[in-house]
Amino acid sequence: MNKKILIPGIIAILLLIGGIVYLSINLSSQKKQNIEMQQLAEMDKKEMENEYQQFANQYSEMRTQITNDSIVAQLTQEQEKTERLLAELRQTKSSDAREIARLKKELATVRAVLRSYVMEIDSLNRLNKNLTAENTRIRGQYDEATRQIEGLNTEKASLSEKVAIAAQLDANGIQLVPKNKHGKLTKKLNKCTTFQLNFNLAKNVTASNGTKSVHVRITSPSGSLLGGSGSFSYENKTLQSTMHKSVEYGGNETPVTMYWTVNQALMDGTYNVSIFADGNMIGSRSFTFK
Repeated sequence: MNKKILIPGIIAILLLIGGIVYLSINLSSQKKQNIEMQQLAEMDKKEMENEYQQFANQYSEMRTQITNDSIVAQLTQEQEKTERLLAELRQTKSSDAREIARLKKELATVRAVLRSYVMEIDSLNRLNKNLTAENTRIRGQYDEATRQIEGLNTEKASLSEKVAIAAQLDANGIQLVPKNKHGKLTKKLNKCTTFQLNFNLAKNVTASNGTKSVHVRITSPSGSLLGGSGSFSYENKTLQSTMHKSVEYGGNETPVTMYWTVNQALMDGTYNVSIFADGNMIGSRSFTFK
């Protein structure tokens, strides 16, 4: 056999074998990354289900403590809406990003409505205490008001539990901005040296004030986590974060800016940003760069 024909054939076979091995390793890595992304999506969906169920239970409990037919009817309507959204969420696959995003937006609305009822009931409860102290002098003027707020003397611990749910922080106005070495906005990821993340901690008068430890996770189009800035607890798991910052929060809307220095090659595609504080995921958004 001619050696000039045999040697190229052997080289071609070796190249083919090497290609198969590389493809196998690459597919295995991609499968692992996809599994990790699916697990995080399942965790997010489970937390949403738990919150919807807690809110529905809160509405049910408050209905038993109120004698005002108008308020009871409003609470019943909100409870039914919450239970309907919970049923939709349970029927939605965690991989359905568009539907999950819609239901997460609905969850924020449900939380805000519940918060307003908690504050209203707390206000009525305090008003009831004042009326009781002045009952002898102004009993005739406040007989109707006394009937409306009868039964609203809830236990402090029970009310505190409701407020804790309503006091969860929300992150809105999330922006992920790629910048070049001159600090200017760039549309080319190969020239990006820094990711600038901007968002607001929404106003929440029921939230506790003080220093908030904010963690951010940014995952690449392949599902891998960008960088590493310590770890934090979420859903009884320990997660790694891309960025971390301590933020002073006083109940009013608070702007937050964070930076991540690029230390690896960036690929075109969709990057997912998740923001965590006080053991909760308080906001998330996806950004596509081409």
